[in-house]
Amino acid sequence: MRGTGAAVLVAALLAQGCYHATIETGATPSTETIDEPWASSFIFGLVPPKTVSTQAKCVSGVARVETQHSFLNLLVGGITFGIYTPIAIKVTCAAKKTADTGEGTVIRVGLSAATYDDAMQQAVRRSLKEGRPVDVEF
Repeated sequence: MRGTGAAVLVAALLAQGCYHATIETGATPSTETIDEPWASSFIFGLVPPKTVSTQAKCVSGVARVETQHSFLNLLVGGITFGIYTPIAIKVTCAAKKTADTGEGTVIRVGLSAATYDDAMQQAVRRSLKEGRPVDVEF
C-alpha cells in the first residue's frame, strides 16, 4: 500500500510538468527586483495569484516579468493534489530614464529666423538618420 501511495504522489508531481514564462518590455533592466517565490494560486492555477504591485518600487516601469514553478512549488502542488499551486514571480524594474547628453544630439539655435529654420531642418534630418530624438536649444 505504501508503494502505491508513493507512486501516486510521484505521478501527481510529474503530471504538473514544468512551467516558465518570461515577458520582456524592451526597457533597460535595472538591479531593482521584486521577488515573490510563493505567490498563491489555487486549483492548478485556475484561481490566479494576486496582482504584484510594482508602481511604488518600479518608478520607471517594468523591464521583465518572469514566472515559474520551482521544484518546491511543484512539490507543494503535488502534495495538495493541485488545490494549492504556488508560483514564483520575479519582476525586474526598468532603469531610470535619463536624457541623452551625448555629442550630436543637441542643436543650439541663435535668435534669427533663418538660423531657427536651418536648425529645425538639421534636427529633423539628424533624427531621421540616427533614429532617435534630437534636442533643439534656443
